[in-house]
Amino acid sequence: MFNKKYTVLGETIQKGKGAQLNLDIAKLHTRTKIEVPVIVQRGKKDGPTLLITGGIHGNEINGVEIVRQIVSKKYNRPESGMVICIPVVNIFGFLNQARQFPDGRDLNRVFPGSLRGSLASRFAYHLIKDIAPIIDCCIDYHTGGDSRFNAPQIRIDKDDEDGLALAKIFGAEFIVKSAGREKSFRETLHQLDKEVLLYEGGKSLHIDKEITDTGIVGALRVMQHLGMRDFSEEISQMSIKPITPKLVNASKWLRAKHSGMFHPLVKVGQNVEKGAELGNISGPFGYFERKITAKESGFIICINESPIVNQGDAIFHIAYDVD
Repeated sequence: MFNKKYTVLGETIQKGKGAQLNLDIAKLHTRTKIEVPVIVQRGKKDGPTLLITGGIHGNEINGVEIVRQIVSKKYNRPESGMVICIPVVNIFGFLNQARQFPDGRDLNRVFPGSLRGSLASRFAYHLIKDIAPIIDCCIDYHTGGDSRFNAPQIRIDKDDEDGLALAKIFGAEFIVKSAGREKSFRETLHQLDKEVLLYEGGKSLHIDKEITDTGIVGALRVMQHLGMRDFSEEISQMSIKPITPKLVNASKWLRAKHSGMFHPLVKVGQNVEKGAELGNISGPFGYFERKITAKESGFIICINESPIVNQGDAIFHIAYDVD
């Protein structure tokens, strides 16, 4: 049964109407008020409530761009149900172009939060208390951390059959089965019986058109599947074509055995055979160079694009058990 409560942050949203509200729970050390815009649009008919979020990590700009475009192009205006968009959840990190909150904590590791905890924990508490109860499902947009560029992928819990069905509708290149991380936004919403699609694509402090378009089209497909609005025409005009997602049951990170200058020779999404050369690491003075070879056959779902790596750094994420 879809949630029929249409009061958001204390304001009643009438049928066919919208509002820009604010999560207002903290100030900077300068005493400047920081408000997190929450953009709400309700259709003229009852239906599900979908939450669309970006920027839980403040430096993951591509996720912010996806939600921004969804709002800018008015895709967030359903005919049935309600769409709540929060383009920049971690406004503090976004201002500083940093992953963390000003208190140094990762917002995505402190849910469900605490009313009397750290700044990040207090924010997480209000997000779960004030927004989570009224939603039915959520699409949460992320990118790879630092210089790690992720192929377009949806992450779901291993035993989440409903999530798997919805992930196939979204249509990213890969669906990655992964255990929920304790105290994450995704895991907390699951515990509240909310369906969550976590989209990963691109890297931090970077905007990529293919990653962005895939994320937007995925949201439109999900909204259409939920009966919120017919996006057939909009989807047909996008450059992203329907694909059969590859289901990743297991994957491994390949780590650098040496420190030096890193030169990848493969691309994100590429299928590689065991023993194939993936790249090399060299010293800056011309006398040191080592090849990097694949230990398993599989698909490259993430590449570290940093030109300099240290011994032990994660450099290639390879999906080796793929359906």
